[in-house]
Amino acid sequence: MTAKEIRSAYLQFFENKKHHIVASAPIVVKDDPTLMFTNAGMNQFKDLFLGEAPIKYKRVADTQRCLRVSGKHNDLEEVGIDTYHHTMFEMLGNWSFGDYFKKEAIAWSWELLTEVYKIPKDKLYVSVFEGDEKEGLPQDTEAYELWKQYVPEDRIIFGNKKDNFWEMGDTGPCGPCSEIHVDCRPEYERAASSGKSLVNADHPQVIEIWNNVFMQFNRLKDGSLQPLSSNHVDTGMGFERLVRVLQNKASNYDTDVFQPLIQFIAQKAGIVYGAAEKTDIAMRVMADHIRAISFVIADGQLPANNKAGYVIRRILRRAVRYAYTFLDLKEPFLNQLVPVLAQQFKGVFDELSEQQDFVQKVVLEEEVSFLRTLATGIQRFENYTKKQGELLMSENAIDKEKSFEDPWVYSILKDQMVISGAFAFELNDTYGFPIDLTELMAREKNWLVDMEEYNIALLKQKERSRAATAVDTGDWVLVNPNLDVDFVGYDDFEVETQIIKYRKVSLKGKEQYQLVLSKTPFYAESGGQVGDAGRLEDHSRLFFVEVTDTKKENGLTVHYTDTLPEDLEGTFWAVIAKDQRLLSQDNHSATHLLHAALKKVLGVHVNQKGSLVNPDYLRFDFSHFAKITEEELAKIEHLVNQKVRENIPLKEQRDVPYEQALSSGVTALFGEKYGDFVRIITFDDHYSKELCGGTHVQATGQIGYFKITAESAVAAGVRRIEAITADKAEAFILDQNKEINELRALLKGNKDLKVAVSTLLEENAKLKKEADKAVVEQAANLKHEIVHHVKTINGINLIAAHVDLPHVDAVKNLAFAIKETVDNLFLVFTTNIDDKPGITVMLSDNLVTEKGFNASIIVRELAKDIQGGGGGQPFYATAGGKNKDGLPLVLLKAAEMVK
Repeated sequence: MTAKEIRSAYLQFFENKKHHIVASAPIVVKDDPTLMFTNAGMNQFKDLFLGEAPIKYKRVADTQRCLRVSGKHNDLEEVGIDTYHHTMFEMLGNWSFGDYFKKEAIAWSWELLTEVYKIPKDKLYVSVFEGDEKEGLPQDTEAYELWKQYVPEDRIIFGNKKDNFWEMGDTGPCGPCSEIHVDCRPEYERAASSGKSLVNADHPQVIEIWNNVFMQFNRLKDGSLQPLSSNHVDTGMGFERLVRVLQNKASNYDTDVFQPLIQFIAQKAGIVYGAAEKTDIAMRVMADHIRAISFVIADGQLPANNKAGYVIRRILRRAVRYAYTFLDLKEPFLNQLVPVLAQQFKGVFDELSEQQDFVQKVVLEEEVSFLRTLATGIQRFENYTKKQGELLMSENAIDKEKSFEDPWVYSILKDQMVISGAFAFELNDTYGFPIDLTELMAREKNWLVDMEEYNIALLKQKERSRAATAVDTGDWVLVNPNLDVDFVGYDDFEVETQIIKYRKVSLKGKEQYQLVLSKTPFYAESGGQVGDAGRLEDHSRLFFVEVTDTKKENGLTVHYTDTLPEDLEGTFWAVIAKDQRLLSQDNHSATHLLHAALKKVLGVHVNQKGSLVNPDYLRFDFSHFAKITEEELAKIEHLVNQKVRENIPLKEQRDVPYEQALSSGVTALFGEKYGDFVRIITFDDHYSKELCGGTHVQATGQIGYFKITAESAVAAGVRRIEAITADKAEAFILDQNKEINELRALLKGNKDLKVAVSTLLEENAKLKKEADKAVVEQAANLKHEIVHHVKTINGINLIAAHVDLPHVDAVKNLAFAIKETVDNLFLVFTTNIDDKPGITVMLSDNLVTEKGFNASIIVRELAKDIQGGGGGQPFYATAGGKNKDGLPLVLLKAAEMVK
């Protein structure tokens, strides 16, 4: 079976078992602060396990794109080295939400593997949870008895908490699990020894293929386990491993999941896959990593210097480094894999093929940038080892004419040939140069890296980062647990409500509370729109607590407050800050009008890549490969304001079936997870029609006026427009008008500002030309006078003088002019331009090359007398300082230096 057939067979099997087939959620997680990426198939169903969202389908199956490169589940360093770990992988899964449990899950997993996929039964082993006394968890005898119906007892293994109790993180849904392992060793090896002892022993041919998790508990902050209100099933089968088994391959990378990519790399590199371990690993790393990189970018996350963006940049750079080091691919190459990958997943995950050009351009830009970084890092490394080598030879009284590669020299210096961990960390932290590449280059020169010092520096950095972002979250305290959650913010600005639950959180040492309300008008931050602020008033409306922010967590609306109401069980009024909400609505609706205008002016290739909507301004990121011209910006702004003036009424449709919405021509955003029913926001059926959960104006006229304030590049193929509306746009125009009136007053009331400013500029240029001419004449006179006062000391011609010229360029030109006239020159000028003391040092080339003089070192020494510093080239350098009284001392010290 091909990979596509294997995937289809899985989904078809569970569809026949009355499971609803759902789409993969995006890899990048947007509303769960405990996760950066989707790392398991169950992530998108977390709120269902916790009972925080209504269950629409009790049985669900899918194939989910997952990424494991950070946090508890981190496989990055194994990727490419072994044959079965990956960064991005597909997780085939089937779920039961309070419906079937262990009996059906076990029966169906056995049926699928042995009857549909025809895996020989004697190759399979299963494991069940042995229990844990410390946790008070009993042995899973139920699963054991069920498995005995299908598997001989000698193939059932009791596993410990590490292997057979599944937890997504430090807190959250969890439970005992039953794994299915397959023994892929050759028949003669299986005949010689049982695979039982090799289960969970990291044997490359005896691997876990499927995990049936029986969700029964919620792990609380204090480590205790709280039973869930219903039992659930969460299963996960690694698609890549399954394909390997069914295609009878020794490695996941030998299957048709990876081979198209690997063979493309091999052909371009001119190296046969399978020829050498190092090149094989490099090809595997590249084939794996391009999958993760491409799908994360397609799901809306661009490479960046922090958070999820930094993780994907790190993966990309790891792939480029392997290509550069082991495959000798010194030019950007990784991006060429994107079309190959897009074709592979066409009809499965079309997000990639639909954005192929965009993704490829982003990858190319990142490659170009990192290859420059590599070149810089390599040069710094070479300079460091050269300088350290010369220092070691000097300290050990070894003739510097001797070769550093000389065995005799090496025998003396080998214990001292250590690259400091601080330097290695600087290369990594400041220049993005990977530590393992530093180690590799060091080994090639027989040097070592002080990894202990490096790790200390790395640990300190991590501690600083953790301290800056640490969030301490307590457990939820239930107040009114039987109430449902209802968002009414589309229709109401205030509503009567009760507190369902609350918890304490601490961020950067500041304590706050999170509240969940039964009814809320507060919009939770999502879709680019910031969360509402407001008040929670008691029923008398005499006392209140401020709601500072509102966010989503696993689909739950969470309200942030600095204090708690006194009577938690009472009835309250939830009241949003109406003025702020209305301004946010203006900007959100304007964003929709802008999106449509961009498509009409620039082309249909424009797609949203990110947005921010708050009361003050809007920011819109979109795919486009060129700077937007002034004429295009003017057209876009005009079109949006035209739609504002038309006062188009809002057409809002709620609970529209997703497929029906798509067929109506609505704009859906890549990287968003849409449910089965969606909300459509339309401003003119022929202009703007988008899926959106945000709040909007009732008619476009409420926006008032739309003004673009900035256009810039964000990343390769991504542009950004910033704009203002309503009150802010009015204030902007008033400020501009005020500034123009002030300019008119300065220009003596001249109505034609353009002519007046042009005249001023022409006059200024004329005056500057005359002033420059005067400076040139002044410098020529100075040169004649200075050259006549040269002092010759020990064969060196010293000029040490204070010069009075109006700007530094004139001083520099004078110094170079004298250098052309005077041989063996040692020149020091002091200046005090605009009351800022300065020093200029100029040396003849022969003093630098023959006598080892260095202007940069000299100027730094002289600058001490003016409390300053500087630098430059060996023959020319400058410095500035604070103490002008030290300038005469500089000239005296210059003469002493020559003597």
